[in-house]
Amino acid sequence: GSGGSNPAWGTILGETREPEDEILPRKDYESLDYDRCINEPHIEVLEGIDNKKAKKYEAIKWILVFAIGVSTGMVGLFVDFFVRLFNQLKFNVVGKSVEECSEKGCLALSLLELLAFNMTFVFIASLLVLIEPVAGGSGIPEIKSYLNGVKIPGIVRLRTFLCKAIGVLFAVSGGLFVGKEGPMIHSGAIVGAGLPQFQSITFRKIHFNFPYFRSDRDKRDFVSAGAAAGVAAAFGAPIGGTLFSLEEGSSFWNQALTWKVLFCSMSATFTLNFFRSGINFNKWGSFQLPGLLNFGEFKCSNGDKNCHLWTAVDLAFFVAMGFVGGLLGALFNCLNKRLSKYRMRNVHPKAKFMRVLESLLVSMVTTVVIFVASMTLGECRDLSSPTSNNTTSTQVTMVNSTIKQFFCPNKTYNDMATLFFNPQEVAINQLFHQDGTFSPVTLTIFFTLYFLLACWTYGVSVPSGLFVPSLLCGAAFGRLVANVLKINIGMDIYSGTFALIGAAAFLGGVVRMTISLTVILIESTNEITYGLPIMVTLMVAKWTGDFFNKGIYDIHIKLRGVPLLEWETEVEMDKLTASDIMEPNLTYVYPHTRIQSLVSILRTTVHHAFPVVTENRDNEKEFMKGNILISNNIRFKKSSVLTRAGEQRRRCQSMKSYPSSELRNVCDEQLGGQPAGDNQDILEQMLERR
Repeated sequence: GSGGSNPAWGTILGETREPEDEILPRKDYESLDYDRCINEPHIEVLEGIDNKKAKKYEAIKWILVFAIGVSTGMVGLFVDFFVRLFNQLKFNVVGKSVEECSEKGCLALSLLELLAFNMTFVFIASLLVLIEPVAGGSGIPEIKSYLNGVKIPGIVRLRTFLCKAIGVLFAVSGGLFVGKEGPMIHSGAIVGAGLPQFQSITFRKIHFNFPYFRSDRDKRDFVSAGAAAGVAAAFGAPIGGTLFSLEEGSSFWNQALTWKVLFCSMSATFTLNFFRSGINFNKWGSFQLPGLLNFGEFKCSNGDKNCHLWTAVDLAFFVAMGFVGGLLGALFNCLNKRLSKYRMRNVHPKAKFMRVLESLLVSMVTTVVIFVASMTLGECRDLSSPTSNNTTSTQVTMVNSTIKQFFCPNKTYNDMATLFFNPQEVAINQLFHQDGTFSPVTLTIFFTLYFLLACWTYGVSVPSGLFVPSLLCGAAFGRLVANVLKINIGMDIYSGTFALIGAAAFLGGVVRMTISLTVILIESTNEITYGLPIMVTLMVAKWTGDFFNKGIYDIHIKLRGVPLLEWETEVEMDKLTASDIMEPNLTYVYPHTRIQSLVSILRTTVHHAFPVVTENRDNEKEFMKGNILISNNIRFKKSSVLTRAGEQRRRCQSMKSYPSSELRNVCDEQLGGQPAGDNQDILEQMLERR
């Protein structure tokens, strides 16, 4: 999300004004090391490794990958369990009071009860984000940046993980239009970064002497495995998770990693499946609930020969829906970008508590809208007969148990309340499988309200996913199309398919993912024949949306000022040479630079890598500082400025990134009261801070 990543956020936002009046934070991000850093300590470690040890490391890697998968599955289980618990509590209390009040006319009371529940939950979620601002939003933009090689401060810390997991549980229970799937990906990535470290910055007591997978390269591999496991647990889609990690995330990938990542995803999915099936159905050892988000089964009943899930004629409609989905997604992203910029200007620079107030405002508006819309705009619809043609009996009972009867006579139900007064996953299942129709008016109103509120909610400082709201919004749009075709044109179609394609079109238009999203949706529906329609729809949606703007995650990465390297370069860039973009005034050091000057260099720059140069003694007079630095008479030597002990210490401890402005203050305080003799310590402290 657009929550700030550091205390100096407000001041930074004030400083940079770009020509188009865009407020982007200053780029205080360090990059991860791409390759292993070859230095003397590392070479010593290498010399101690033989074949036997190498095999042992490989075995440990597999064990860790399995552990990451299982842990991610357990996180999903934890979140799901509590969301279910809170939702049942909330809907039972409020439902009872609505049914009593519809006779006595005390509806204001029911609304107050609902408000009390929702605002309490959202308040807790928002407070957790105040503790750790990086935990806001869905976390996918940050993980995408991390896997691209940019280190965002605090993103894979244990504290972030706790705030994220507990926060998302309250945000979803609080009735906000957010999903718990996006944050699952972030949580998985943090588990992946943390488990193989065997140490924690948050809890310093946790510290095992196991210094192997500490290099950025190994850590990044585990993070991509963790992110994949998060997707797999969220949607029950192990292959989709692997592809997500490959497509969206990593710019560094190798073959051995593919197999490990798939293994990790599988272990996550089946851990979650095993425990959820056991807890919900009391059948341990049967695997019936793959992911947090289940789409149910799409199939025609056995007797009906004329029913098809989709036909070639429908493909034309799917392409059209993809086009509309792309347009709607582009509109969503455009509104959300405007809103996020407004937030950065007007909410974030103010006191931090303003963010909590904003979350509470969103919560209040959402609750009132849900309540009023359900009570006044819903229509009473007939329950379809259970002998209907295209659902199995178990599904009918499942779907029928979640419909809401508010204000409707027996044998009918309130279609608006059925969508609004259920958890989002249930509402999606309703749109996919409910035989009783939803009226076109209801669907239109629901879609509009949901679109606007979801757009406003994404970026508020609570942990929030975007997958489920987009799917629900799109499913309403698809169901609307199906209603028009079925009732007004009289075509014989399967409404569930249209709802699914609508969901795919809208989600594709918002996030612009292709391969991974296709596979995730196929795996969630368990229906391989949907491959072609989903792929065609997503492609059209992506191309249509790309014509206007970027995907929502890329927009948020850009708003945070992360220097992300794109896959494709602009054509203009092919014409540039290195000298066009080089920095003429380079900061560099000599092998024997004094510590005093190193401290002053660190105080005046924002990065922590400098070229070490040696002069060529013969033509000394040609040597000039300044612009002609990289001329032939200078040999670059990659030698370390630090002593070896310092180097080792610096490598072992995870570096903390601080924005330079804050760093300067720290150094000034320390330099003020200390004699020059302690400079060595100051230098080491500064490097560790970075």
